[in-house]
Amino acid sequence: MAENPPPLDAASLLNVDLSLLPPLVNGDGTQVILVQVNPGETFTIRREDGQLQCIAGPAQVPMVSPNGSVPPIYVPPGYVSQVIEENGVRRVLVLPQQPEFHPGSHPPIHPHPYMPTFLHPPVLPHHQMYSTGPGDVATQYVPQHHPPHSYADQESHSTHGRSNYIHRDERTSKAYDRLQKKLKDRQANGSKEKVSSPSSSPHKGHFVSLTHEQNDQGILETRIGTEKSKQDEKREGTPEKDAKMSADEDANKKMLEALLSSVSKPMVSDIQARTVVLTWAPPATVNDAAASEPLSEPCSYEVAISSGGKDEKFKVTYVGKDESITLRDLKPATDYKARVQAVCNLIKGNPSELESFRTLCSEPDTPMTPRLINRTKHSLSLQWKATCDNGSKVTNYILEWDEGKGSNEFSQCYLGSQKQFKVTKLSPAVGYRFKLAAKNDLGMSGFSEEVAFYTSGSVPPTPTGPQLIKAGVTWLSLHWSKPSGTLSDEGICYILEMEDETSGYGFKPKYNGEDLAYTIKNLRRSSTYKFRVIAYNSEGKSNPSEVTEFTTHPDKPGLPSKPSVKGKIHAHNFKVIWDPPKDNGGSVITKYVVEMSEGINGNKWDVVYSGSAREYVCDHLNPGSTYQLHVYCISKGGQSLVSETLQVQTPAIPPGPCQPPRLVGKARARELQLRWAGQPPVIGGSQVTSYKLEMSASDLNDTKEVYQGPNIECTVSNLLPGRMYNFRLRAANKAGYGPFSEKCEICTAAGCPDQCNAPQVVCKTATCVHVSWTVPGDNGADVTEYRLEWGVVEGIMQICYCGPGLNYEVKGLLPATTYFCRVQALNIAGAGPFSDVVLCMTPASVPAAVGFLQVMDENLLDMPLECPSTCLAIHWEEPCDHGSEITSYSIDFGEKQPIIIDRSTSYVIRNLQPDTTYRLRVQAINSIGPGPFSHTIKTKTKPLPPEPPRIECVAFSHQTLKLKWGEGTAKALASDAIQYVLQMEDKNGRYSTLYRGPCHTYKVQRLNESTCYRFKIQACNEAGEGPYSEVYTFMTTISPPSPLKAPRLEQLKENVCDLIWEPLPAMKGDPIVYSVQAMVGKDSEFKQIYKGPETTFQVSNLQLNCEYRFRVCAIRQCQGTQGFHDLVGPYSATVTLYSQRNETPTSSSKNTTEITNTAQTLSDEQCAALILALFAVVSVLIAFIVQYFVIE
Repeated sequence: MAENPPPLDAASLLNVDLSLLPPLVNGDGTQVILVQVNPGETFTIRREDGQLQCIAGPAQVPMVSPNGSVPPIYVPPGYVSQVIEENGVRRVLVLPQQPEFHPGSHPPIHPHPYMPTFLHPPVLPHHQMYSTGPGDVATQYVPQHHPPHSYADQESHSTHGRSNYIHRDERTSKAYDRLQKKLKDRQANGSKEKVSSPSSSPHKGHFVSLTHEQNDQGILETRIGTEKSKQDEKREGTPEKDAKMSADEDANKKMLEALLSSVSKPMVSDIQARTVVLTWAPPATVNDAAASEPLSEPCSYEVAISSGGKDEKFKVTYVGKDESITLRDLKPATDYKARVQAVCNLIKGNPSELESFRTLCSEPDTPMTPRLINRTKHSLSLQWKATCDNGSKVTNYILEWDEGKGSNEFSQCYLGSQKQFKVTKLSPAVGYRFKLAAKNDLGMSGFSEEVAFYTSGSVPPTPTGPQLIKAGVTWLSLHWSKPSGTLSDEGICYILEMEDETSGYGFKPKYNGEDLAYTIKNLRRSSTYKFRVIAYNSEGKSNPSEVTEFTTHPDKPGLPSKPSVKGKIHAHNFKVIWDPPKDNGGSVITKYVVEMSEGINGNKWDVVYSGSAREYVCDHLNPGSTYQLHVYCISKGGQSLVSETLQVQTPAIPPGPCQPPRLVGKARARELQLRWAGQPPVIGGSQVTSYKLEMSASDLNDTKEVYQGPNIECTVSNLLPGRMYNFRLRAANKAGYGPFSEKCEICTAAGCPDQCNAPQVVCKTATCVHVSWTVPGDNGADVTEYRLEWGVVEGIMQICYCGPGLNYEVKGLLPATTYFCRVQALNIAGAGPFSDVVLCMTPASVPAAVGFLQVMDENLLDMPLECPSTCLAIHWEEPCDHGSEITSYSIDFGEKQPIIIDRSTSYVIRNLQPDTTYRLRVQAINSIGPGPFSHTIKTKTKPLPPEPPRIECVAFSHQTLKLKWGEGTAKALASDAIQYVLQMEDKNGRYSTLYRGPCHTYKVQRLNESTCYRFKIQACNEAGEGPYSEVYTFMTTISPPSPLKAPRLEQLKENVCDLIWEPLPAMKGDPIVYSVQAMVGKDSEFKQIYKGPETTFQVSNLQLNCEYRFRVCAIRQCQGTQGFHDLVGPYSATVTLYSQRNETPTSSSKNTTEITNTAQTLSDEQCAALILALFAVVSVLIAFIVQYFVIE
C-alpha cells in the first residue's frame, strides 16, 4: 500500500547524475545534462521518428536543457525524490517515504498522465518520469530493479526474477491499466511501425520518452546523443598460411603448435581472499632432452582467467616465461577459471584445460561516503549505499561524527544494519563531519572519506552592493561579495537586478544563481544603469543591497571618407583632404591619423600625420613612385576602421649623375674593360633605358663617344700601352639624359717581357753552382723580377731565386748529381715565358757523414771479447760515397792517433783502460779525401775483476770449520755485484768448489778430526772472474770421547755398593780413563771419587738414610809434543741411591735403590741416519701411490 512502502533493501534507488557542464553550453543558451546509465542497466528513449532506442550501460546520455535546470521528477505513491549536489554534480535519489524524513521543499509528485503503457509491471512501483515543463527536458525514466545490494558496483542479479517482484497496491494497478489503454489507442491511430521492446528482465530496464513541446520562448528541440562502450575481441589461432609456403614449413608449424598444445592444466595452491598461486608444467619437449624435435627458442606463457558469467570472457593477466605466478587483485568469495597457453616463435598452442577455484571471504570493502537526503535546523538525514560484503553478509554499519567540534576526534553515532540514519538535536547553521565503516563476521572495513554537512540556518544578511569588474560598449561585468557572517559552504543564491531609467519599469532581475559575478549584455552604448543584489537561501530572501550606478563605454566611430588629392601632383609632394565619418560612435572625434605606404603592395604603412585637421600635404616624396594613403579617426570609444585607400602616382624626372665607371680586372696593354654600378642613385622615378660613355686622352681636350646602350659594361680597344685615359658616363630615362658623372682616369698596362736566353751554369764546388742570365725585351715596362727554377727532375722544378739580380749561386747541392734549371722575367704586366732548360752535373766529393754508430753488446757478438774491461766493439752503417768509392774509415776515440781500418763497418778497439769513459766517432775516406765525422757517442769500459779476499777461520771443531772472508754481513743478497767462489783441496790434490754466492761466511762440515785442510777463494763481478787467492790451511781439533750411559748400581751391603759402566774403545791409539763423581744430598756439589782405566768402582762407607748421586765421564789422554794431556768428554746421566736401614730381620739385606736415568740426546750421526730413513720411507710411499693411482 501507499502508506507502507517496501523496505529500502528490497527496492532500488534511482541514481541519476545530472552534471551541468559549462563547456557544453550551446550558442543558443541551452545546456547539456548527462544521464548516467550504470553497468548492467538498459536506458530506453523515444527518438523524434517515434522509434525506441535501447542504450546499454555503462554510458552517459547527453540531453539538451535550455536553462540547465533539473527536470521535475514524478514518483509513485509512497516514495519521495531528493536532489543532492556533490562537487558540482546533482543527483536525484528516489527513496521510500518514512515518518522521520522531512523532504521540505520537494513534496511527492503524482504520476504524469501521459506515462508510457509498455512498462513492465514489476518496475511500476519504482518508476520515475521527467515532465516536460516550460524550459525543461521532456523525459520519462524507469529505473533498474536491483537485488538487496543495490549500490554495489557489480553485475550480480538474481536468476529468479519472480521472487523479487514487488506487489503493487490498488492505486498503482489502476494507473498501470490507464497507461496500457492510452498506449493501445495511440498505436491504433498513428504509428504502425514495429518497435523493439525493452528488455523483459525486471533488473535491466530503463525507458525515456522525448517529445516536442512549445512554450512562451519558442520550440524546444530535444537532442539525444548516445555513447556505446565497445570491446575488441581477440581471436586466437594460427595465421593464414601463405599459398606459396612449402609443405615442410607447414608441417613444422603444425608440429610446433601440437607441442605447445601439450601444456599441462594449471594447479592452484595457497588460495587467499585476493591472491592465489598458479603452477603449471611446460610442454613435453621443453625440458625433455631426449625429444627428437626440441623447441628452438624459449617458450613463453599466457595466463588468462575468467570470473564466470554467461559469456565467460577470459582476460590475460600474465605473459612471461615463469612457470609459477601469483595472481593478485582478485575479488573475494568469487569463482574463477584459469587456463594457460604456450607461445613460441609467434605461434600459439591450444589453451590448457580449465582449472576452477574460489577465493576466500574477507572483510567488507570500504563503503562510499554517506549522502545527505534531508536537512533541517536541528537534524540531518543521511543515507549510504551498501558496500560489497566480500562473501560474508554485512552485519552492522558504523557511523561516526565529530559532534560539530571541528576536531579530529570522532565518536559513534549509529551502529546497525540500516543504510540510513537521522541525526537529531543539532544546532542550526553548524557543520558536522561524518565517516562510515562496514562490519561482517570476518572483520571491519576501513572508514570512508570524511564528508561535511550543514544544518539549515536563517535568512542571509544584506549583501554589499555590486562592484564593476570591467565595462564594455554593450556589456558590464559585475561582481559582489558573500554576505558577512555566513558559512563558506552554506548554499546561498543571488539575484542581480538592474534598472534602466529610460524604460520606466524599475528594477528587473538579470541573474539568479550561486555565482558571485555576472556579465550583463545587450546594453546601449554610453548609457548609465543602476544595479542591486539580493541574497536568498532555503529560508528566504535578504534585503536588497545598496544601489550602484555604472556606465557603458562609447562605441568606435565610423570610418572617414576616402581621401582625395587637392591641386596638382608634383614630383616631390601633393595635398590630400577627407571628410569626417557619418557616425562618431557617441563621442567627439579627437584625432585623425593618415597612414601612407610606398608601392602597390602596401606591405608597410607609416603614420605621416596625426591631428584634428582634415587636410595634409605629403612631401619628401620620390618622383615616379606610387603611394597609397588611408585615414582613420580616434575618439573616446576607440579607433575606427581605416578608410578606402587612395593611390597616387608622382611624375618622373631625368636621372641624377651616375657613379664613375671603374676598371674590371687588370688593365691591358691595348684594351680596357669598364663597368659601372647600374642605375644612378637618383633615377627620377623612371627606369634607366640607356647609358652614354665618353673618352678623352689626358693630354688632349677632344672627347670621343665610345659606347651607347643599355648595358652596364663595355670594352674599349685600340688603345696605346702605358697611356692615361679619362672616362665619364651619363644615364637616360623617358624624361631625357641626366648630367655626366665625374671623370675617371685609367692607365693602360704594359706588355709581358720576352723569353729569356738559356742561363749559363758554372760549377764552383761539388755543392755550389753559379748561374747567370741576360736581360730580355721588356715590352714597354722595366723588368722588376727574375725567377730561377731548379730541380733534380726536369718536369718537377721549384723556384730557388726570385729577385732583380742577373746571377745567383745555388748552394747545398749533392755531389755527382744531375740538376736542371730555367729562368723567367717579370714586370708589372706579368710574367714572360720560361727560358730553355739547362742541364748541369756537380763533380764528385768526399763521403757523407756516418749516420748510425753504436757500441755492440757482448752477447750479440759472434766471438766473445778477450777482455771486456779493455775492449770495445763498435758498428756503423756505410754512408753515401758522393760519386767516389769509400776506401777506408777513421775511428777517433780520444787523444791517441785515430785508427784507420778498411771498408769494414765494425771493429773491436783493444788495449783500452778499464772503467774509463771514451767518446767515439767515425769518418769515411774515399779517393778525394776524408768526409765529416759522425755524431759522437759516449761509452765506458768495464772495470777489472776484483782481487780475492783473505780467508780467516772464525770457528772450528773436530768436524767443522767456519770460514770468513772480506768485509760485509754474513747474509747477502743474490743481486750483489761481487760473487765469491770457495774451493777446497781433496785427497787427490784437486780443488773442488764448495760455495758460490755473495755471502762472506761459509761453514765446512763432515770433516775428520785433527786433520789439515787447504782452501782458496776467487771474487767475480760483471767484469769477469778475478784471480784465485793463495792457499790457506786450517786444521780440525781432536775429537773428545763420546758420552757414557748412566752407570749401573749394585748394592752389596748397607753401606757398600758397586758402580759399573760400559767401556769405550781407544781413539787412534790414545788411552781412555774414567772419572767418577758423587754428590751427597741435593744442595752439595759433585766431587771426584775415582779416576782410572777400570770400568767398575766400589763405593763404601755410605751413610744410612742419605741420598747419593753418581755420574761418570770418559777422558782421552792425548799425546802431544809436550807429553800427554787430558781431553774430558761429557758426563753421563745421574744415578741416585737411597741408603736405608733394614728394620725387618727376615727382609733382604739389600736396600732399596732408585736409579734415575735422564734422557740421553742423540748424536749427529744418529740424527742424520734417522732423517735419511724417514726420507726413504716417504719416497717409497709416494712412488707406490703414483704407480698405483696415476700410471695404472
